[in-house]
Order: sequence, then structure tokens, then C-alpha cells
Amino acid sequence: MSGAEADRNAPTVVSGEKETQLAFLGYLRTSVDAKLEGVSADDARRPLVASGTTLLGIVKHLAFVEVYWAQRRFAGSEVVLRGDGFELEPGDTPQSVRRAYAEAGQRTDEIVGACGDLERPLARGRHGLTLRWMLAHLVEETARHAGHADILRELVDGATGR
Repeated sequence: MSGAEADRNAPTVVSGEKETQLAFLGYLRTSVDAKLEGVSADDARRPLVASGTTLLGIVKHLAFVEVYWAQRRFAGSEVVLRGDGFELEPGDTPQSVRRAYAEAGQRTDEIVGACGDLERPLARGRHGLTLRWMLAHLVEETARHAGHADILRELVDGATGR
């Protein structure tokens, strides 16, 4: 990663709260996805820190998080999920995980875009959580793991940037 891709700026959205949150979430997704560009399957699966976290596992986890919160918890869909998404299956590749992450993000955007009320409560849950809370949480979770992905990618091949 270099040049414009490595140094692109955060979105400058002058709009409503929902649109701003979605713009930042999209920006963060793109940053996370870029961390797998040009990385071999072996390097994407290689744990480079004591916790065993991998670059591929982070992206798979973020896809899981979007499905869990937007589809299962907010929309109430009957989605079966196991674990926390970090676990890699033998068939997981950078391409398949990137595709799953893009699909999860697109579905989140569709679900959020169809709801006009940020105070709408999640379909599943007892704590009074709302669409507003879910969006803030998705931005926070994605940003946190984007930082982890930055470090892991730098350890893989020295690449830096967003």
C-alpha cells in the first residue's frame, strides 16, 4: 500500500447522523480490507503475536460482527453463528474472507438504510440497545481491529498506511 491508498483521508460527510456513521464504517471497512491486498494465504494465516491473532482472522471476525449485530440482533434474522469469528477453517482464503466481509457490510448498509429511526431498538436483546448504539459499536469495533490489522500487516511485509 502506498500513495493515495495509503494516505486517504477520513470521509467528510456533511449529512445526518446515520449517513455519517455509515460513511465512517465504510471507510474503516475499506481500510481493513486493504490489509489483505497482496498478502499470501500463508502470511494472512500466520500468527505474529502471542495471542495467535492473524490478519485473516481479524477480517473474518469483523464479518462475523456485522452479521451478528445487524442481521441477527438488529433485524432479528435467524442466523446461526459459532464462536467469535476468529477461528479459521481450512477453506478460508484471503479472497473468500474478503468476499464474506464485503457481503456482510453490504447487508448491514441495506438494513441500516431501510430504517429511518436511530432510536429503533434491536429486535433481539433486553438492554434497550438501539440502531444508534449498534452503529456506534460497529464503528468502534471496526476501528479497534483496523489498528490491529495495521500492526499485523506491517509485521508481515512492512506495509503501512490506511
